[in-house]
Amino acid sequence: MMPLMVDEEQELLQRVQKDETPALQEFVERYKKQIYFLALDLTGNHYDAEDLSQDVFLKAFNAVKKFRGDSKLSSWLHRITVNTYLDERRKKSFRIMKINEPMDQNFHELAITDSTPQTDLERKRLQQEIDQALNSLSPQQKSVFVLRHYKDLKLREIADVLQLSEGTVKSVLFRAIRKLQEALSSYRFHPGLEEAQ
Repeated sequence: MMPLMVDEEQELLQRVQKDETPALQEFVERYKKQIYFLALDLTGNHYDAEDLSQDVFLKAFNAVKKFRGDSKLSSWLHRITVNTYLDERRKKSFRIMKINEPMDQNFHELAITDSTPQTDLERKRLQQEIDQALNSLSPQQKSVFVLRHYKDLKLREIADVLQLSEGTVKSVLFRAIRKLQEALSSYRFHPGLEEAQ
């Protein structure tokens, strides 16, 4: 789905705020994949991502009349997603279940093209170590890292989503990357894992 122009987004927002059923459906259709994949990156599994996505849309519908449109709808929904995730982590020790499929192909791409039992085993072992390293980050560090390296948001956009200063985001991201580099020091990754931009 193509991104909305500013005027189109404002029109959709106004229609959603009036509880127009077609607008509510369009709102969910337009943003559900984006929110689900962010939730999946944060939680690490399909079931928690679905639950988190549903919670996000419920919260969004309850709060949409108060939303003034100061930021993009997608940024507002990202903020709700991350805050809901952080709240859940605080309420209970939100146990992150491991999954076999990769969380991000670019992050841990191996330079192996042939699929053999040995390379498949190596990929699975690497995935487990990456999952473990990501899960060792604090919820805030993981949120910042996911928004930067999985969702390609710029630091100022992350600051807007998380309602933090850009300097704080940079500091949290730096600590997250250092922690991941230490945990995964036995692997060599391409130099795309950087803090800034």
